[in-house]
Amino acid sequence: MTAVAERLQNVWGTTVQFVKEVRVELKKVTWPQRNEIIGSTAVVIVASFAVAFFLGFVDLILQKALGLIIK
Repeated sequence: MTAVAERLQNVWGTTVQFVKEVRVELKKVTWPQRNEIIGSTAVVIVASFAVAFFLGFVDLILQKALGLIIK
């Protein structure tokens, strides 16, 4: 067997072992319920809008202030 073939077989073996271990670990995961996901998503959306409005307001204030300073 050539060195390339041995290396390929080793890579394939470690990949298969990795996938098996991933499957075992995924069985241990406690996945969130649908209502928890919806609640978390709502919090993220509301927080994103709040930050966007805050940054927009700060940008507007700074724009007006720089406009007054430059004139």
